[in-house]
Amino acid sequence: MSEHRRKPPESQGGGRAAARRAAQQPSGRRAAPARDSVTESPSGSYGEQRPAGGRAEARRAAQRGGRRRAAEPGGGGPAGPGGRRGGTGPGNRRPGKKRFIDYPRFNKRGWRRWMPSWKLVSGLCLGFLSTLVIVIGIAYWSVSVPNVAQAATAENNVYYWSDGSQMVATGGEVNRQIIGYEKIPAAMRYAVISAENKTFETDSGVDPQGIARALVNMAKGGHTQGGSTITQQYVKNARLDDQSQTLTRKFKELFISIKVGATKKKSEIMAGYLNTAYYGRGAYGLQAAARTYYSKDAQNLDASQCAFLASLLKGATYFDPAGATEIDPAATPQQNTKNAMNRWAWILDEEVKDGHLSAAERAKYKTFPMPDKPKKNAQLSGQIGYLVSLSKAYFVNNNTQGITAGDLDQGGYEIHTTFDKKKVQALEDVVKKVRKKNIDPKKRPEYDTFVQFGAASVDTKSGAIKALYGGEDATKHFTNNADQTGAQVGSTFKPFVLAAAMEYGKRDPKGPKDQGESERTPVSPKSIYSGMNKLKIKNYDGSVWTNEKGEQWLQTNDGNESYNKPSYAIDLRYAMQESANTPYVQLGMDVGTDKVRDVALAAGLRKDSLASSSVPSFSIGTSSPSAIRMAGAYSTFATSGMHHDPYSVEKVNKRGRAVYQHDDKATRAFSAAIADNVTDVLKNVVEKGTGTNAKLSGREVAGKTGTTDGNRSAWFVGYTPQLSTAVSMYRLDDNETNKKREFLKMFGTGGQEKIHGASFPSTIWHDYMDQALNGVPAVDFPTPEAIGDKVYGGGMSPSPTPSPSPSGSPSPSGSPSPTPSLTPSPSPKPTKSCGKWDWNCGGPGGPGGTDAGTDAGTDQGTTTGDTSGPSGSPSPTRSKPGNASQGNIFGGPTG
Repeated sequence: MSEHRRKPPESQGGGRAAARRAAQQPSGRRAAPARDSVTESPSGSYGEQRPAGGRAEARRAAQRGGRRRAAEPGGGGPAGPGGRRGGTGPGNRRPGKKRFIDYPRFNKRGWRRWMPSWKLVSGLCLGFLSTLVIVIGIAYWSVSVPNVAQAATAENNVYYWSDGSQMVATGGEVNRQIIGYEKIPAAMRYAVISAENKTFETDSGVDPQGIARALVNMAKGGHTQGGSTITQQYVKNARLDDQSQTLTRKFKELFISIKVGATKKKSEIMAGYLNTAYYGRGAYGLQAAARTYYSKDAQNLDASQCAFLASLLKGATYFDPAGATEIDPAATPQQNTKNAMNRWAWILDEEVKDGHLSAAERAKYKTFPMPDKPKKNAQLSGQIGYLVSLSKAYFVNNNTQGITAGDLDQGGYEIHTTFDKKKVQALEDVVKKVRKKNIDPKKRPEYDTFVQFGAASVDTKSGAIKALYGGEDATKHFTNNADQTGAQVGSTFKPFVLAAAMEYGKRDPKGPKDQGESERTPVSPKSIYSGMNKLKIKNYDGSVWTNEKGEQWLQTNDGNESYNKPSYAIDLRYAMQESANTPYVQLGMDVGTDKVRDVALAAGLRKDSLASSSVPSFSIGTSSPSAIRMAGAYSTFATSGMHHDPYSVEKVNKRGRAVYQHDDKATRAFSAAIADNVTDVLKNVVEKGTGTNAKLSGREVAGKTGTTDGNRSAWFVGYTPQLSTAVSMYRLDDNETNKKREFLKMFGTGGQEKIHGASFPSTIWHDYMDQALNGVPAVDFPTPEAIGDKVYGGGMSPSPTPSPSPSGSPSPSGSPSPTPSLTPSPSPKPTKSCGKWDWNCGGPGGPGGTDAGTDAGTDQGTTTGDTSGPSGSPSPTRSKPGNASQGNIFGGPTG
């Protein structure tokens, strides 16, 4: 044993007091005990001696003693409640009183320290409920019940021209009127109760489940939902001071609904709801709706008419038989009429189930009560109505604050549009001049009836719509002809085929494949294709294209003209100049019509306006984009491939607060080299081809004519570096009673043998642009860089003795393009000077002798079961004129 080992101290007595003092000494500062001091063992008998083991042993002994002392009545142990010398809590706490909030628990160990006591839980619950009651009480007393009279006060929306001057101030087209409960037909009250809130007469006015659904939906980022009870809907309608779609508003409406339900009679709530509800067509309140839809007072409505008006409360956009395609392309008159008839019948049936209508009375109403046609505000005559309608639709479909058409119709908004007053007036004047001079339904009823023009002009640098022509008068002709009408665009679609060829390239049927895709060769405008009429169209691999019936496709050119006999070889530049169909149909097959579709979409056309790309004729314009979209898409070429989506609203304010500001989000559709080469080719069309009638003195112009199969529509779309404009012409019986909505042929229209894009449309374009650009400095297009390779398609092969391109214009690289010998038959030169209106002067070529009759741009192909030629069998399935989905360029579930 080491001589340094401590010997056990001798007992010196002292009892419990000495042991307590020894245990309470701090571990680091404890005085050394005497050798013969007495140590108390917590687990042994009192006074038993025990050898000391140093400080560690003393600490353990003190802790054991503390636990034992704590267990004794009135004892706290030598180290306090926690058992540790010098502590202040459950583990280190000195003895003392409990805290007011005993958490963590004062005298518990382990997980029990963190388990709240029932007293703590009940206290917290009581405090929370008390606070909630106070908050609810304050909220309840702070909100006020809506004032129906104030809610019915009409406000105007003010529309402004692009220069800031006022265009028109218009609110709801029918003044809001309040009527007493006694003048509301019982049939109307019962129809609304059966359709909207069956428990209205007994409920408290608040639907907790409906509120929960609305809150969850908002939390998920979905659309907000209206109140579930009539009381809640009334509160929502009446709160015109706050139309925001926020959680704060929802909570306010909840408390207001509770207060209304507690303080108002059911009759007052019902009258308030029906007097503030929106029924569409600018009508707020039942009396205004009765006058708008049935030209009678509300008290004279029958049960059938009441059921229809009640159906409008579900959403007039989708239940008004007049349609609302300017808001949603799907809300056509046909679809809305179907929706309204179904809901009308359902409401009447529900009234019978609820005991509000007898079966005998219900049996009387077998015919749907078709409402009157919309009445147009005189302020919205001429072009103003089209401008207001387009601006309203754009704002409703593009604002991020959930402002609906109904909210907008409540008034109080300042809408600053992009429309240039002078340009709008100039475009309308030019169209009127052409119509007055050439279109005479009385003189030529068979040919000149139902003639329609549409046009749109877009700023190339921003996409702002500067002007449009929607029709003769918005109060008489309801369809906006500048918007999507269903008129096919014909050969004005060919630039997208050329752009796709340069972007993606011609597929090589013999080259190696990478992941199933053939190698591609970028195409130059100098590439050679066949200009032969009735060309047999082939797939890119050389096999003959056939439809699902095994029928081949023979593509024709306008006038059945073949180019450059006997070789038929022409380059793509010349083919665009003369608007030859066969080269571009075959080019589309070589590139892939799906790629052509992709380029058209990238340039700005909408997906729902494009026809099926499964047939070869897709490449020559079977699609039906709007004039607005065509002008916007051609702007993409003007800006070297940068696309700016067309828009009509710059900003919107409400009572001095900004609620919308346009954000220009330009995207690159394709490279500058592609866009500039397309522009260079389209310049040639105006300088030497079918578009010469659109030349502007001292300005560079690029554009394309288009005429469709059967001469059912004609287009001219062109642009300068600053402004892009599209003009369409067609014949369409747009009468609402005409369910077929058929586009009519224009042979003989305006005294012309055939209407081309080079005739009336290009003249309108020229005269408008000449005025619109007056005083604007002339700017040249960028010089295009060389692009792609000279490829041979449609069975063409390099000629051993190439000759210059018939276009006679320099190639993008600045050197002539060697091509096979070309011998197109030129039109005879006129022997006299030709006037602007003499398109047939000097022969079929039109002014200057150019061939204005070769721009047929849709399906003029024929199908045959063999190679001998057309057999008169049906053409491949394709989109028919007028069958494209209708609607505005901004709205709806679409692209």
